[in-house]
Amino acid sequence: MLCDIEYKINDSDIKAAPDSFCVLKTPLTLLFGTSNIGKLNAMRRHLTGLNVNIIGLNDIDIKLPDIDESGNNPLENAKIKAQAYYMATGIPVFSCDSGLYIKEAPDELQPGVHVRNIGGRYLEDEEMIEYYGKLAEGFGGQMTVRYKNGICLVRSETEIYEYMGDDIAGEEFIITSKPHPCRTKGFPLDSLSVHINTGKYYFDMDELKDRSSMDAGFRNFFIRTLEF
Repeated sequence: MLCDIEYKINDSDIKAAPDSFCVLKTPLTLLFGTSNIGKLNAMRRHLTGLNVNIIGLNDIDIKLPDIDESGNNPLENAKIKAQAYYMATGIPVFSCDSGLYIKEAPDELQPGVHVRNIGGRYLEDEEMIEYYGKLAEGFGGQMTVRYKNGICLVRSETEIYEYMGDDIAGEEFIITSKPHPCRTKGFPLDSLSVHINTGKYYFDMDELKDRSSMDAGFRNFFIRTLEF
């Protein structure tokens, strides 16, 4: 059983982290508690150059538990998953969870941590595009949204780090009712996502600097919690 000893990482800790040119002297492998290839690739991009090897659940041959993600916010769900996967594998593991929050929507329509689970049913990629496109129609064809993210790293039974700050949250953007023809497997809402300042679909932008705004936050979380 995991001991109830944990480290709450706060915004000041993250901002005080060493700069992102830090590199681990010895390569470290961490299990990312996801089988979503899109999420794996995104995290690998966030941590490029840190000498951290990220593997996913599909890369290990261990029977994994079914997890009841019953948390009330992204951080609670991230911690539930990370602790469960550590208990099952014994491998240092981190998990992330996201919640989608709609500026114009009342509480009963907020997806929160249930972005894919609507009315008790899990939505596949195309079903998500259809559902959120129709939801945007109800707000005049577009709605202002933001992802809030939580991350929990379990390195041992007594070393647990958790964080949920604005620097790992996404920027505000628009979900439109008219989907773009392009698709990103595992990230269906990319097809409905429009940059709030330019009015362009992210797929049509030459530079996605705004979308990499979370890079520093995730990098600094690991710089603070790993041994550089």
